[in-house]
Amino acid sequence: MQKRQLVLEDGTRFIGSGFGSDREISGEVVFNTGMTGYQEILSDPSYCGQIVTMTYPLIGNYGINRDDFETITPSINGLIVKEVCDFPSNYRSEESLDSFLKANDIPGLAGIDTRKLTRIIRRHGTMSGMITSAEYSVEAIIDLLNQQKPVNNQVELVSTVKPYVVPGRGRRIVLVDFGMKHGILRELTKRNCHVTVVPYHYSAESIMRLKPEGVMLSNGPGDPKHVGEAIEMIRNIVDKIPVFGICLGHQLLALACGADTEKLRFGHRGANHPVKDLATNKTVMTSQNHGYTVTKSSLANTGLMLTQIALNDQTVEGIKHRVYPAFSVQYHPESSPGPEDTYQLFDQFLSNITIHQSALKEDAICQSVQI
Repeated sequence: MQKRQLVLEDGTRFIGSGFGSDREISGEVVFNTGMTGYQEILSDPSYCGQIVTMTYPLIGNYGINRDDFETITPSINGLIVKEVCDFPSNYRSEESLDSFLKANDIPGLAGIDTRKLTRIIRRHGTMSGMITSAEYSVEAIIDLLNQQKPVNNQVELVSTVKPYVVPGRGRRIVLVDFGMKHGILRELTKRNCHVTVVPYHYSAESIMRLKPEGVMLSNGPGDPKHVGEAIEMIRNIVDKIPVFGICLGHQLLALACGADTEKLRFGHRGANHPVKDLATNKTVMTSQNHGYTVTKSSLANTGLMLTQIALNDQTVEGIKHRVYPAFSVQYHPESSPGPEDTYQLFDQFLSNITIHQSALKEDAICQSVQI
């Protein structure tokens, strides 16, 4: 393995061994606490532009298979591990982690103190970094990092370019793709939904012309405030049709209803985050991947109510509208990877649609009687 390094924007340097692609790459350095699920993490569009540090020490031991991808083309910038497994052992394995990263031109770095790196991120917050050859000086790398221009709308990089349909005989759902994980689509198709996936910039008028019975707002990368057209779209449909938001979609629903969002110091990324439901007082384990959160104090006077909180830091994990059939969660109910405690939220969404459709029929009957 070639000697390579990670240099953070504050000048901290880690020297290790490269694997995967040998290109130089920069990105926001974050960490994920999952013990497994690295294939789903690598292919999750929400990690667009980020260099992910895995806190579990051995990564790659079950290889890569064709079934566990969350998108066809990975958008992660880089992967950092303590130790990479060169000889995976699993009946589904089709290639090694190293060969997958090489094929997708994603650089990896192994052999560094990932616990130290994680503590730095926890203490000082996420920061930019660069994976390069070890021959470059720290000063030269910091100069390059300072010249980097941030990508404001990362959603544009990972959203579908044009609409497509996944047919079913059940409820007609429009799924707005902000960087959708395939796990969300799988949960809808399991329930026989007729799903139309549309780009992030689709207008409210274009969505309503599809005659959906419900609208889902997917996960995605980056700052929700950079997706202004989506906020406007949600604002124009939330009083007309049931809405269910996940992760970035949750933040966009909050912004559309007048709440605010803010960046977390180091985000929530892992498959073991406890969330408390305020109505039932029950705790569920969730899979999370986000660097922004809805500001709790901003929910006042918005029509939104707080439904769930994170037990680790008391941040907002769920909201619902007091009047309209709209709700959202910050975590990933489809897991992929992670616990399966919250699959029922998809059923709750379909139940909201059934109630809404019944109300529409009753209104139509009342109007016909009056006429």
